Amino acid sequence: MAQPFLTDTAKALTERGAQLIPAPFPLGAEGTSLWLQAAGEAMGVAPKTLEALIAPKRARAERALDHYRPMLEGKSLFFFPDSQLEIPLARCLSRELGMRLIEVGSPFINQRLMAPDLDLLPEDVMLSEGQDVDKQLDRCLAAQPDIVVCGLGLANPLEAHGMTTKWSIELVFTPIQGFEQAGDLAELFARPLDRRTRLVA
Repeated sequence: MAQPFLTDTAKALTERGAQLIPAPFPLGAEGTSLWLQAAGEAMGVAPKTLEALIAPKRARAERALDHYRPMLEGKSLFFFPDSQLEIPLARCLSRELGMRLIEVGSPFINQRLMAPDLDLLPEDVMLSEGQDVDKQLDRCLAAQPDIVVCGLGLANPLEAHGMTTKWSIELVFTPIQGFEQAGDLAELFARPLDRRTRLVA
């Protein structure tokens, strides 16, 4: 699966005999590599053959991420539950761009689909499942993260509190999967931080 919100699709396919291949979702250079490696192994592709095919594209993705790492490394991040993309995004942003996770909220966590990404999150990360907006808002305001990923309904109030936000809906409709989009994914988070810096200056 390339999207975490396709739970019903995964269930329907496996009930019809399809094999679910466990892998992190293909976000970033690492996630895409692991996703392709899992698929290649399931299809009997020799590891050396697969590595030769993906190495150049992974290298380009890593260079694209390197461009944005100075802007994102060490920045704190809070995810409100909205799209089910939160966990794989958190894995990518923390491991590949050095962002610090305060809380990763998701409306629903499918343990079977999410296990490979969950295994790669920092051990001390706070996970929350479901909507408990009042408590989540309290934790967010107390933590004062550098950037908040949230729905449109929360973005304006949080911006009024001086926070930098990223609309989660933008991450659903923007192509962010795969090697070629790794830099675009990083830019989506670097851009609002850069805008905030310019406004303060």
